[in-house]
Amino acid sequence: MSTIKYQYQLFMLALGFFSRIPVPVSIPYSPERMNQSGRYFALVGLMLGALCALVLYALQLVFPSPVAIVLMMVFSLLLTGAFHEDGLTDMADGIGGGMTVERRLEIMKDSRIGTYGASALIMTLLVKYVLLSELIQSQQILLIIVVSYGLSRAVAASLIYDMPYVTGTDTSKSKPLAERQSRRELVILLLTGVLPCWLLGLGQTLILIAVLALFRVLFKRWLMARIGGFTGDCLGAAQQLSEMLIYLSLIAVQGVNL
Repeated sequence: MSTIKYQYQLFMLALGFFSRIPVPVSIPYSPERMNQSGRYFALVGLMLGALCALVLYALQLVFPSPVAIVLMMVFSLLLTGAFHEDGLTDMADGIGGGMTVERRLEIMKDSRIGTYGASALIMTLLVKYVLLSELIQSQQILLIIVVSYGLSRAVAASLIYDMPYVTGTDTSKSKPLAERQSRRELVILLLTGVLPCWLLGLGQTLILIAVLALFRVLFKRWLMARIGGFTGDCLGAAQQLSEMLIYLSLIAVQGVNL
């Protein structure tokens, strides 16, 4: 029972960190626990995806599909506090606007939004709307949302395992989570993200794994070349890009069957 309680507490830490869902204030916190809670990043994603899918289903009973999609996206932003979108925006500003590693990291810590960040944020929301508008015709749309939320977060958090953490300050809120990741935590993370994909079918699952594996390799190489590692903002960007890749891949696979 003590083991189950400990894992529950880790999950609550992850849920409180990655969403705006209230968690009990009695949950004990320490940098070590925060680090271990990363194993449940994908599970939190599945939970958030299930809530968004439920909201989309309910909205479609009342509103046309375009309206339902926009309202679901708004709900998703409120649910996470635009946590990952903020990371994408900061990364785009930093890497796009800085000429040196030090300057890029400095810009990422700036709360102001520049041209690169604003462009990335606007295009990301627009692309997700367009892709979901295509996928809304699929009978698997609700399952796709759940799977994409979990799998994209698994891909993002897996970068912690084999990349150095770099930041311009030791007070980063992501520092306890991102400093290290054990092989056991990586396995839990990936299994949690990948296993629900099998509900989409073997063919689609294998394609998603191949696409995201390639993306992870290329994104990791790109980050190493630009800043020599990753920051919490880079993980948020990885989640957003992975989510869009999942939607795009499924549109390509399902094609006229949508």
